[in-house]
Amino acid sequence: MWHNKRILVTGGAGFIASALVWELNRRGCENIVVADFLGTSEKWRNLTPLRFEDYLEADDLLPRLQSGILGKFDAVLHLGACSATTEKDAAYLIRNNFEFTKELAAWSLANEARFVYASSAATYGDGSAGMADTEENLHRFRPLNMYGYSKHLFDLYAKRQGWLRRIVGLKYFNVFGPNEDHKGEMRSVVHKSYAQVLEDGVIRLFKSHRPDYADGEQQRDFLYVKDAVAMTLHLAEATLAKGLYNLGSGEAHTWNELARAIFAAMGREPRIEYVEMPEALRGKYQYFTQADIGRLRATGFDQHITPLDKAVADYVKNYLMPDGRLGDESTARQ
Repeated sequence: MWHNKRILVTGGAGFIASALVWELNRRGCENIVVADFLGTSEKWRNLTPLRFEDYLEADDLLPRLQSGILGKFDAVLHLGACSATTEKDAAYLIRNNFEFTKELAAWSLANEARFVYASSAATYGDGSAGMADTEENLHRFRPLNMYGYSKHLFDLYAKRQGWLRRIVGLKYFNVFGPNEDHKGEMRSVVHKSYAQVLEDGVIRLFKSHRPDYADGEQQRDFLYVKDAVAMTLHLAEATLAKGLYNLGSGEAHTWNELARAIFAAMGREPRIEYVEMPEALRGKYQYFTQADIGRLRATGFDQHITPLDKAVADYVKNYLMPDGRLGDESTARQ
């Protein structure tokens, strides 16, 4: 399908979006326009091995689309956003994550482009209202941070507009993998822990502040970026897919399991220490996430999801150790 399509990818130099461009290239598609804010970060390096038609700064995107300069697109994969869960500038998040998405979705629908956008599992808050990717429960969710709320606002808006019957929203869970090194404190624990082990041989995890969870036994649904990309492109291609979809492995793992997988991939004996969770995070911390991916599977996605230990091993051995990124000839994997 993809080799003869023209695709717009926002946030295209970022973590998941650059992996999307990499996979599109592998599927024979190079008719891609990439938009992003490159700023002063090193994420431009994610673009260097990739093949695409054009790049533009995201500030220029909507004016050029609306003027017709950029022409038509078959699909808009909108992953551009501020993804920092610690960002406190609510006005910035509203403009960047909510208003921009509204305008881009409206343009896509008016111009018959398939619109697929990144929502987030952060919209679910502490999980007390469940984590069902159906429209009925949207009003019940209470995100724990402004980032999650900015994503939730668009989900609600799209429902009110009737857009969820025409577009696809992706609720990514804990995605990790190559091309995330520019994300600073928002990097995955795999990336951070690899650096810790190299420095002093120890992985440090947050202590639990709930009696029903032992230290390091807090659980997350970890998803390898290669699987996240396969799911994303499947839903973009599945024309009957509409609405919100959880994207995760469907299985929760503890931080201790993740840490042991990192040590195993590095060929070292596990050494785990538990440190105090910052006060600012304690009331906003998710102790358990697990994606119900039944709706995704119902669209025909039958691909095997990489087990956690094998995903960590691929990331560590083929990307972190050689300091490679997706698309480098020495590190690209099938």
